[in-house]
Amino acid sequence: MSVQIGFIGAGKMAEALIGGLVSKNVFSKNEIIACAPSEFTRDRVESVYGIKVYEKAADVVSKADIIVLAVKPKNVPDLFEKEKVTIGKGKILISIVAGLTLTKMDYYVPDAKKVRVMPNHCCMVLEGAMGYTCDPSMRPADKKRINEILSSVGLAIEVPESQMDAVTGIAGSSPAFLYMVIDAMAEAGVLNGLSRDQAVKLAAQSMLGSAKMVLETRKHPEQLRDEVCSPGGTTIVGVKILEDLGLRSAMASAVDGTIARSREMSQE
Repeated sequence: MSVQIGFIGAGKMAEALIGGLVSKNVFSKNEIIACAPSEFTRDRVESVYGIKVYEKAADVVSKADIIVLAVKPKNVPDLFEKEKVTIGKGKILISIVAGLTLTKMDYYVPDAKKVRVMPNHCCMVLEGAMGYTCDPSMRPADKKRINEILSSVGLAIEVPESQMDAVTGIAGSSPAFLYMVIDAMAEAGVLNGLSRDQAVKLAAQSMLGSAKMVLETRKHPEQLRDEVCSPGGTTIVGVKILEDLGLRSAMASAVDGTIARSREMSQE
């Protein structure tokens, strides 16, 4: 069985994708390869996922037609300019590198088809939310394959590149904000007698269930909120407090701030 996809870099996000591809039967273990400079990382990834992991990126590029670029932004120039890694015509490069635009990718790999992806932290439990954008050379069959690959770790939505910074704010950065909400809810639970473990589990499951209600019922979040609020009941008191304290404004400002920073990074 031939190699189908190769990963340049074997960090946490690459591992998440590898795990998702295998568990969702998108590719078999024999069809996936990766590379990592660290012998410890190579041995661990080979042991956990059962794939072949090389030391050099050139080995991955020579064997796979779909390449996932999963390195730190600072390592991109060295990869293509010092190591002279070449990804030629007919190959597809999927980049999950923050701030690496299609224009920047075109500078390094002018002949390959290119996809820019903004994944999020939740990909590690196969519940990610990500946006991606393809260059104009991508055919419908290629796009279908890309979506299948990315959807192995969650929700994947194709957007114009001009909207990728918004995706960064709404999906890429937002798990950090939502973790803060879970922690704050749990603190209140502990204050009122629950154990921390109980409080965290109840808060996290409530957030998970709420998200599932939005996605599966397709009702507007405000409608769902109103369904929880009984006249004169407990929930409406909490909703009023959150409105008075500016939760809506704070969350919108946090997301808007991350979008602004993402735009700055794209220009650097």
